[in-house]
Amino acid sequence: MTEAKRFILGGGVTGLAAGCASGLPVFEASDYPGGICSSYYVRPASTERLHRAPADGEAYHFEVGGGHWIFGGDPAVLQFIRSLVGISTYQRRSSVYFPERRLYVPYPLQNHLRHLGPELAGQALREMARAPGPWTTMSDWLREYFGPTLGQLFFGPFHNLYTAGSCDRIAPQDAYKSPVDLGLAIQGAFSTAPAVGYNVTFVYPTEGLDTLARRMADRCDVRHGRRAVRIDPRARDVYFDDGTATHFEALISTLPLNQMMAMTSLTVAAPPDPATSVLVLNVGARRGPSCPDDHWLYHPATRNGFHRVGCYSNVDRHFLPRSARERGDRVSLYIERAFSSGSRPSEEETQAYAGDVVRELQEWGYILEAEVVDPTWIDVAYTWSWPGSTWKGLALKALEEHGIFQVGRYGRWIFQGIADSIRDGFFVGSCFR
Repeated sequence: MTEAKRFILGGGVTGLAAGCASGLPVFEASDYPGGICSSYYVRPASTERLHRAPADGEAYHFEVGGGHWIFGGDPAVLQFIRSLVGISTYQRRSSVYFPERRLYVPYPLQNHLRHLGPELAGQALREMARAPGPWTTMSDWLREYFGPTLGQLFFGPFHNLYTAGSCDRIAPQDAYKSPVDLGLAIQGAFSTAPAVGYNVTFVYPTEGLDTLARRMADRCDVRHGRRAVRIDPRARDVYFDDGTATHFEALISTLPLNQMMAMTSLTVAAPPDPATSVLVLNVGARRGPSCPDDHWLYHPATRNGFHRVGCYSNVDRHFLPRSARERGDRVSLYIERAFSSGSRPSEEETQAYAGDVVRELQEWGYILEAEVVDPTWIDVAYTWSWPGSTWKGLALKALEEHGIFQVGRYGRWIFQGIADSIRDGFFVGSCFR
């Protein structure tokens, strides 16, 4: 048994920020920093993941958790990121895609109704103009907020995929992602409406998220290969999968809140809030004749159940092998499919799914031959709450009573981007310096 007194669990961007601010050691399960906000590289026709770009540049560039673009955030945090890596700024290009009609509608859908035709646009406007009724679940909210026409066309089926079928049971959240402004909706029914939403502009490190994570880690005491498997909250001991244990007086945890509750065996007088997992399929391929120019697309209906397709290389050509960047004949994609927590597919099912997705994208004309197909399982990807739930507050309090302080998107069970997670890590870490 070793004694560290105070330390940080998790070396994603939140934990790294906390380590920078506090000087405390950061215990990270993997051999590389950054968590799901990190990059990797795969050469064409290879299955080997490289955690640094090869010297010749001949590899597809992917993200562990799909497209992790940096949006919003405190200007001081963005300045910190710029002090470590160069960043580029992008204007969002995003659409909703209806494959059965081969129809692309710019995002957000409610502000571009002219693409759906005058009859449907008029009906949608009349429904959005009505005063919404009460709601309890996300399904209720979508129907009342956007109206039944747009709800049936897109918002209902998309969110059913996005939440892995729990849309009619979970509470609504993140309304700011797709705001309703009746004036803009009317404008977009007849002409072009301005871009709106939380991610109209986003940035990305020119050298990849892996470089940002490594340079943050260079400022920390990161101890890799330390995967926590059990915590005795009363004795204040953390046990690791290598058989070692460390005692603490207080610790900062960026691990998902539900996992920390399970690891500590603490219970509270409320059922745990749900989460969904995501299977991210990274694909490098020859570019198809119908591959869109969007950065990402939302899908209300797909044969294989995925809800979003993103195109890394439409954001920046550096996601392609160096020899393909000028030719433009390759594409680097990520495809996301949500699963209910605990329903991870087997290796055989994952491989079959990957093959089916490649064929579906080929049918759409997005890709021709696939050169890399690489899946990653994200166990806790999206966090939700039950209507009227008190679980999160009770769980955080129970952990704090035992000297465990949760921080970050998953640690505190909230939606936020990379910049805000770094900010939270700095704030909590500074309290422990």
